[in-house]
Amino acid sequence: MFAIIQTGGKQYRVQEGDVIRVEKLSGEAGDKLDLTAMMVGGEKTLFGEDAAKFTVSAEVVDHGKLKKIYIRKYKSGVQYRRRTGHRQQFTALKIIGIQG
Repeated sequence: MFAIIQTGGKQYRVQEGDVIRVEKLSGEAGDKLDLTAMMVGGEKTLFGEDAAKFTVSAEVVDHGKLKKIYIRKYKSGVQYRRRTGHRQQFTALKIIGIQG
């Protein structure tokens, strides 16, 4: 069985035992979270109000930062150049189970 969950404005396909990286969530390592399912698949596919009855249990594994990305801006003819960097923070979640 798998489920589609939404967190941080993005959707993720998860099943029991998966470890996913999502945008940073509050909570310490070891804390438990319950996320609502948008869609549940398996023998029968459920979505909408039927899938909202299912909850996905997850455990916070770790917090960290992704690899740094560099953003460059350039305008020709005027000697305009800018370079900035960004490291996105994440939370690693281990999916414990899907109940419903």
